[in-house]
Amino acid sequence: MVVALEVKDHQDYLNRYAAKVLEQFEKIGAEVLAASAAATVVEGEWRGNWTVIVKFPSMAVATQWYNAAYYQPLKQLRINELTCGGTAIFVEAFDMSVFS
Repeated sequence: MVVALEVKDHQDYLNRYAAKVLEQFEKIGAEVLAASAAATVVEGEWRGNWTVIVKFPSMAVATQWYNAAYYQPLKQLRINELTCGGTAIFVEAFDMSVFS
């Protein structure tokens, strides 16, 4: 998952949202690979002041987490209070066998 958000207050976001989501990630085997307020754009446009890359065990786990009842209150908090826009996408893992 790749996320680019416009976070209103980074400390508030970290305390009220990210800390709780990290607990959820630990339980489902997801891993934050990168998280930064200082992404360096080398081509094109990148909107937001917070970028996160998360590795899930599978696309099914990612989708289940995103749609899970236990995540919905945090998702609504992020969307309605902690950010003023952003983008989140799921991307399938790269399969090296395409070169075989």
